[in-house]
Amino acid sequence: MTPRIVALGGGHGLYATLSAARRLSPHVTAVVTVADDGGSSGRLRSELDVVPPGDLRMALAALASDSPHGRLWATIIQHRFGGSGALAGHPIGNLILAGLSEVLADPVAALDELGRILGVKGRVLPMCPIALQIEADVAGLESDPRMSRVIRGQVAIATTVGKVRRVRLLPGDPPATRQAVEAIMSADLVVLGPGSWFTSVIPHVLVPQMAAALRSTTAAAGAGLESGGRAGRNGGVLRRAPHPRSGPACPRLQRA
Repeated sequence: MTPRIVALGGGHGLYATLSAARRLSPHVTAVVTVADDGGSSGRLRSELDVVPPGDLRMALAALASDSPHGRLWATIIQHRFGGSGALAGHPIGNLILAGLSEVLADPVAALDELGRILGVKGRVLPMCPIALQIEADVAGLESDPRMSRVIRGQVAIATTVGKVRRVRLLPGDPPATRQAVEAIMSADLVVLGPGSWFTSVIPHVLVPQMAAALRSTTAAAGAGLESGGRAGRNGGVLRRAPHPRSGPACPRLQRA
């Protein structure tokens, strides 16, 4: 029997995990963070009040069918407009997902519909059905090393030169996507990361229902980490233990 795999994360780290997982099983579910506020995703969430589509689009592309039709559509949704006009920098897939979300009034239905067109074997789900923000207490940015500064936003936190002390989501205790919780509970293997540790991995355990599911599932679990890298970015080798710096930043991760 092929395993049911759930991969949690965002961005290029999740894309890499999904590209590998699809070789092991056709039953792969991606659960994607929804706090991206940079680039095309940031513009669309600000202008249209939609779940940021960029990381969701990349996950769909990673799981697209290997058929000529699937490969064509994977290329289409990843195509990014050039120039200097209103569409500059927007990938086609981001616009399609934003449009489907408005028409269907449901980000999960929008992802399922675009997944059908791509011939996705598995499923791509948002971590939460609403867009979130990440806020962090960051040390090393003030003249007094004991002081921390509050930084808000995925891009700002992922690129900070300071040391992240603690992260939280806004709004606090957001609802989890029901189908994502169900996927975790029925999984055989759950993988967190690799990716930007404080903005792509930790957010999953800051959602109460997600953290509860990760504690309760009988699935084998691991985290994709690397030993080095900037404060906001970590990705690489698979480990079972929490990241050594995760405890102070996110007590829930130790309990999950």
